[in-house]
Amino acid sequence: MTTDHGSGPSLTVGGGDTELNDRLTEALIAFNSAATGAPDRGTFSIKVTDEAGGLVGGLTARTWGGLCDIDLLWVREESRKDGWGSRILLAAETEARRRGCDRLSVSSFTFQAPDFYRRHGYAETGRTPGVPGGHAVVHLFKSLTGAMPSRQS
Repeated sequence: MTTDHGSGPSLTVGGGDTELNDRLTEALIAFNSAATGAPDRGTFSIKVTDEAGGLVGGLTARTWGGLCDIDLLWVREESRKDGWGSRILLAAETEARRRGCDRLSVSSFTFQAPDFYRRHGYAETGRTPGVPGGHAVVHLFKSLTGAMPSRQS
């Protein structure tokens, strides 16, 4: 859907737009780096495949300003008891350290894996309510140095 406002800008609402996502990400990275002086270290991924090349699990993350923000971590159901989630998460923490990060953040729905992250030393820093079924988004943090961030008022 496009809303035309004459000869000025037009607003378009539609489905996912990879090109738009890439341009917005690039613009925000430039803005954030200029505002803070902290360079963006980019994204990384971790992928586990089986002998047939099928996806067992994986992780995507971004590092910036000493923070590794885990975007997605998933392991197929039949492989979840094999320790792949832990191995993937530990590999991400190792890569974060290699990139100069001293802390990590991740979010998980209450029905997903907040307890998994807690078992790996992540502490809950907040919740966002309103997820269908009475669930919430749980925000978690882990310091690789043992220090927790101070809360801002």
